Amino acid sequence: MSDMPVKIVHGTALSDEQKKDLLHRLARVEGQIRGVQKLIANAAVPADCEGVAQQLAAARKALDRAFVTLLTDAIVTHTAAAANPEQAEKSARNLAALLDKFA
Repeated sequence: MSDMPVKIVHGTALSDEQKKDLLHRLARVEGQIRGVQKLIANAAVPADCEGVAQQLAAARKALDRAFVTLLTDAIVTHTAAAANPEQAEKSARNLAALLDKFA
């Protein structure tokens, strides 16, 4: 990850364990992106572009998985914390709107 460790703040958006999992996923993506930067900097022949493309695709897929994990975790956490079925439905609709907006 970065030079400074990220402090996990306890709250109701996601559980501490869910946050740790997402932060771990993002740290791996960060490492992949740094690797891509090095591949690009060291690219010398046209064939090197295939390796760059492969690593970019892997990083993109990892980000997509982090996105899905975030929304899945949020759905589980928010609906479980709902006081009643109406509140659970409202939370689910809000998260569905996020999925529609960003996916």
